[in-house]
Amino acid sequence: MSLATTHCRAALGIEAPLVTVETHLANGLPAFNIVGLPEKAVQESRDRVRSALINSGFEFPARRITVNLAPADLPKQGSRFDLAIAVGILIASGQLDDRAAAGYEMIGELSLAGALRSVVGILPMALACRARGAKLLMPAGNLQEAALVRGLVNYPVDHLLAVSGHLSGQPPATKAPAQTAAPMPEPLPDLAEVYGQPQARRALEVAAAGRHNLLMMGPPGSGKSMLASRLPGILPPLSENEALHSAAIRSVSGQPFDISNWQQRPFRAPHHTASGVALVGGGSSPKPGEISLAHNGVLFLDELPEFDGRVLEVLREPLETGRILISRAARQAEFPADFQLIAAMNPCKCGYANDPVRACSNCSHEQAARYQRRISGPLRDRIDIQIELAGLPHQQILLGMDGASETSATVRARVLAAWQIQHDRQGVANARLGQEGMKAHCALTKKSRALLATSIDKLGLSARAFHRILRVARTLADLDASATLADRHLTEAIGYRRLDRA
Repeated sequence: MSLATTHCRAALGIEAPLVTVETHLANGLPAFNIVGLPEKAVQESRDRVRSALINSGFEFPARRITVNLAPADLPKQGSRFDLAIAVGILIASGQLDDRAAAGYEMIGELSLAGALRSVVGILPMALACRARGAKLLMPAGNLQEAALVRGLVNYPVDHLLAVSGHLSGQPPATKAPAQTAAPMPEPLPDLAEVYGQPQARRALEVAAAGRHNLLMMGPPGSGKSMLASRLPGILPPLSENEALHSAAIRSVSGQPFDISNWQQRPFRAPHHTASGVALVGGGSSPKPGEISLAHNGVLFLDELPEFDGRVLEVLREPLETGRILISRAARQAEFPADFQLIAAMNPCKCGYANDPVRACSNCSHEQAARYQRRISGPLRDRIDIQIELAGLPHQQILLGMDGASETSATVRARVLAAWQIQHDRQGVANARLGQEGMKAHCALTKKSRALLATSIDKLGLSARAFHRILRVARTLADLDASATLADRHLTEAIGYRRLDRA
């Protein structure tokens, strides 16, 4: 048979569309052509495949070889197609049975000696392969990631000879074992280590309970970074589907993958010198940025005013939609970006404006206001909870050393109870509650309406801020296990907009 068909998958964002690899051998002068919109690394497969076949003891056919990667309008990139092309040539040249690859998808980069090297982005392919009901032949180096996908029949192999032996049945490769328990994750920082700051601890609990965005403003050493780093420890664990979704983003990013922490919520803290592309993703072959790597988790931006203003403004749309669409001249890619934003900032350049512990001697009131205005109104408007922290007096620091603070486990129990109420009632966290959901679950009394109207007028709040106040009040009611919004819930929610004044 001079025509063979094998299957692989391309990379498109965190999707893995199916690619049919058609290999045809024809008479004529020897040639080896790959068509179907291949980029440079795919075209270089010709040399890798030729050497791998010869050095593995196979015959490389001295004929006109044409490999078509279909669909032809889908860009193909990377070295992932090497194995499918090599198997296609073996079948088309009669060195393997023409039915050998039926029911299989295969992926892997070939060395010149025929060894299989791991590739980037195996997890989305494994998920798509399971959904199609196919079996997966893949490099042994990718087994740790692929094993996270329950129900996938996959065969880890380390050499082209092992692949041909498996497909011909002599001897077959060993099927990967069922998923085993992941190693124990590293312990997360505990909230009990934060001294004092009861208002900030309360705000952090509310933010965790409803997945609300949080901005903390206070002098250096007041505990902003410590509080932010302890948020993952009070958040509910990821479901298996959420964990796989977040792990798939990590897989296509090419960053190291730690299986011990794969079910923990991501916590990303980029430096304030990060570019817009680093934050939202991009490149000629679009890769996910920090906001996508924080999907289902936390994005912490410390020293918020020190970020470039244009970089911060790219956060506006993802904060509303939970996804980012990256468009380039040659292609588009969409990545999920449903993250919880936690930001911290000083009140002025030196950091001690309005601090009762240490006086600010370098900044005037206008200079402090100018520093705070580096955060634009539209971005601040999208942050549900905004609080101001004071410096810690030595009495609170000494009292905190006695270990009187609540632990993360205690706070997490209350957060879990509030999450359960929300998901039983509406299926999503309160921060993701839509207009119809707010009408149904955030009903106000006549007195509450008057209170909210007065606050909006005095603080100069926008319609977006109005809706965010209602969502935060709903979370406060859930923490109290209250079916209705009380005035105390609304008053506390309004208090969390103190930095958002006209």
